Amino acid sequence: MLEALRRGSTGWVAKVLFALLVFSFAIWGVADVFTGWGRGAIAKVGSQEIRAEDFQRTFQNEINMISQQAGQRISPEQARAAGLDERVVSRLIAWSAVEQHADKLNLALSDEALAEGLQSDEAFAGPDGKFNRFAFENVINRLGVSERGFLHLRRRDEVREQLTSALVNGIAVPPAMIELMNTWRNETRTVDYFAINADKMVKVPEPDEAQLKATYEANLSSFMAPEYRKLSVLVLSVDELKKAIEISDADAQERYEHTKTDYDTPERRRVQQIAFKDRAAAEEAKKAIDGGKSFGDVAKESGAQDSDIDLGLISKDRLIDKKIADAAFALEKDKVSDPVEGRFATVLLRVSDVQPAVTRNFADVKDDVKQKLARERAESELQTHLDQVEDQRSGGKTLKEIADELKLQFYDVPETDRNNRDSAGKTAIPVTDASALLTTAFGSGLGIENEMVELSNGTYAWVDVADTTPQKQKPLDDVKDQVKALFMTQERARLVADFADKLVERANNGEAMSRLATEAGAQRVSETPPFNRTTEPQGMSKAAVARAFTLPKGQAGSAPDTNDKTRIVFKVTTVNPAPALSETERVAIGTDLRNEIADETLGEYVMALQRQLGTHIFQDELRRVTGAATGEDVQ
Repeated sequence: MLEALRRGSTGWVAKVLFALLVFSFAIWGVADVFTGWGRGAIAKVGSQEIRAEDFQRTFQNEINMISQQAGQRISPEQARAAGLDERVVSRLIAWSAVEQHADKLNLALSDEALAEGLQSDEAFAGPDGKFNRFAFENVINRLGVSERGFLHLRRRDEVREQLTSALVNGIAVPPAMIELMNTWRNETRTVDYFAINADKMVKVPEPDEAQLKATYEANLSSFMAPEYRKLSVLVLSVDELKKAIEISDADAQERYEHTKTDYDTPERRRVQQIAFKDRAAAEEAKKAIDGGKSFGDVAKESGAQDSDIDLGLISKDRLIDKKIADAAFALEKDKVSDPVEGRFATVLLRVSDVQPAVTRNFADVKDDVKQKLARERAESELQTHLDQVEDQRSGGKTLKEIADELKLQFYDVPETDRNNRDSAGKTAIPVTDASALLTTAFGSGLGIENEMVELSNGTYAWVDVADTTPQKQKPLDDVKDQVKALFMTQERARLVADFADKLVERANNGEAMSRLATEAGAQRVSETPPFNRTTEPQGMSKAAVARAFTLPKGQAGSAPDTNDKTRIVFKVTTVNPAPALSETERVAIGTDLRNEIADETLGEYVMALQRQLGTHIFQDELRRVTGAATGEDVQ
């Protein structure tokens, strides 16, 4: 059976499983082998616990991967705001459920099969494409695990993959399903359409008090005052530390002397060169130039264009051939050199422009030097201050006390909502990247000591919740203008829809679209080019496209326009069946469908296992690990 499972895990199905089984060298189980039991479990699946250490490692690995893809560092707070922590918990729960099912079936992987998989894994291949011991050790060293521990992880991973692969390996896609997908993707239609001139055709009367009250009561959730929180915020930033650092002229002068070349601009020249196949050809060309022929004409005779001979305005160090560089920077402006035997060709050189070197003295750059030196010292002091804040937090001091003692920025924020606005609509916390800070603040509670929040540009912050004002209903009198605006929008939409329905009925009874367009205040009836379900031709909205594919040829319909300001009335004029599939297209669609079915099958399988085994998420421990909101444990 294992051999069958092993065969089933190869090929296309392994690609389907990537989303579920990503991180082949994953974190699951590392703590068992290396670190012993940790502080607590964040979840329990059946009899197996998912410990905080496992979650933290997986979570950090995801952050590292996303940061690398994004080209910038993603903070844990940003990751949590995007729901990454929830996805990691879900993945670990799924892994645990599948692993326990594999244990119940007594599935295992032999040492021989494990070794075979390692030998064929490209991650461990050397330059010759074969297994390389150094590459293998490099991977496990990056993971920070021993060889024994890595093999344990790899074995569990492969058993999980074999089991899940076996579930979906035999999936077959019926030909009829492929044809349906072809129809859905490739059938096209055309329609005649016009947009109702709502401003001209619909007049919304002023609402009375009863209508305002009815609109208000039907949309109470739209008229809520947000939750506000009173916060204490301590901010530690390189920029603020830098303000308190004074750099003496002597220190700045010393730094300048060590780095003065950084402030110099080297001489630059616009260099032109003509390359020749040998020295004899170059000498012949030089004679022609000395005889009155222009440098450009000689270049053209050699087959070069102006763009070919111009090396641009460059400094000497940018010319990789030393002989050519020396000759070019010894040449007088507008003079042509004798033949220069470079590394790759013999050339003639000409310099058409010379920009002398510029040396900036200390007085010119003193302020810049001081700024750089102050920032360096501030960055060095930052870690010391971080440690001091954490030590004093552990000692029970408030953020205000710490700020006063260490002379750091402190904000007593009377109120702020989740969008960093107070009740007057003004900015509540004057810091960059306040969203990460507010995510922590609104995910916390009274009396909870939150973890440090990393903001942007070398800024760190701590936040404590001093008080909470729950969201509450705004009285009608306070929001009457907003209620009126909502009523007018909704009533206008209703009246336009009623008018459109009447036009559609008349179109389906045979009246000309041109006549209906005139009555609707439209300038003309337009015709679309052929479109499919995923395109949006000019003048049509996504809603109109979707509605058009529900109607037969000759039938009319309507749908909101793109901005939801009016409605588009249209009639289906042609229905073009999807063209017959080539064998390549048929295989491609079949593969897409098989992957989708496999994904859904695996999802249902994992959910069934979780229901059977029972899943419990320990919210307090998860909150401790992630810094997220407190809450009831989830079954």
